[in-house]
Amino acid sequence: QVQLVESGGGLVQAGGSLRLSCAASGRTFSSYGMGWFRQPPGKEREFVAAISWSGGITYYADSVKGRFTISRNNAENTGYLQMNSLKPEDTAVYYCAAHGGSGIAVRGFQYNYWGQGTQVTVSS
Repeated sequence: QVQLVESGGGLVQAGGSLRLSCAASGRTFSSYGMGWFRQPPGKEREFVAAISWSGGITYYADSVKGRFTISRNNAENTGYLQMNSLKPEDTAVYYCAAHGGSGIAVRGFQYNYWGQGTQVTVSS
């Protein structure tokens, strides 16, 4: 079992930045690939970014490429999502998730563990 807790969400103006954190506990965090998803108000959950267990491979949704950066610190059992140049359309509840594979996963069903989510609101 892996428990995930997100933090770092909040209200920010368009063009601003936020850094989300995902603190993991339970089994060895470094054994799991990690991803970030988001659910905008009234919409389906969507993939944002993913990172391999070692951190050596990353992948992004086209909508955030060049603005968001996913990273992880396995020694601290923490994953991160640095979000720059935020837009109102980035407003959503952001979730981190972990899966047991070593590579990248972009579909929600591929993930075994989920955090409770953190709200990000970007004002125009």
